[in-house]
Amino acid sequence: MGRVAWRTYLLRTDPVRYARWIGVRLGADCRLIELTSATFGTEPYLIRLGDRVGIAGGVRFVTHDGAASRMRRRYPDIDVVAPIRIGSDTILGINAIIMPGVTIGSDVVVAAGAVVMRDVPAGSLVAGAPARVVTDMASWEERMLARSVGTGGMSPRRKREVFLDRFGADLEADLDEAPV
Repeated sequence: MGRVAWRTYLLRTDPVRYARWIGVRLGADCRLIELTSATFGTEPYLIRLGDRVGIAGGVRFVTHDGAASRMRRRYPDIDVVAPIRIGSDTILGINAIIMPGVTIGSDVVVAAGAVVMRDVPAGSLVAGAPARVVTDMASWEERMLARSVGTGGMSPRRKREVFLDRFGADLEADLDEAPV
């Protein structure tokens, strides 16, 4: 099997092994969903993930500042590069972008679509572009528990039944009468 075929095979079948193969340093029990060859950028060896880090589809790690290239005529050797560190028990939501030099603490949630340009303190939830601290994890967990439908351990078939029983009437409601 050639190098490109091997890379593609690993990417799809064992994303954790793929990440290690390209140089990302990962802790134990990381969960990497829908990786692409672009997820870890051009310097994956500058990325460190703690234990139990979850990465959703579309997340991008950018370890270099490509905008520096506009200065190359005057400064031919310019290259702005910095490592990225993600603490343990952290979740990176769909399409989040982590910029060069960022350290994200442990026990953090980075919301979908966030652009993280600065360090994130442990125990916080960040959202937005640029990302800002929205709340602390204790408050977030309290809200999540209040919203939970309690189906975490169920089979997909059973979840479907529960969800349709619970939300089916809402789905059938006339959209003109739906609250905004």
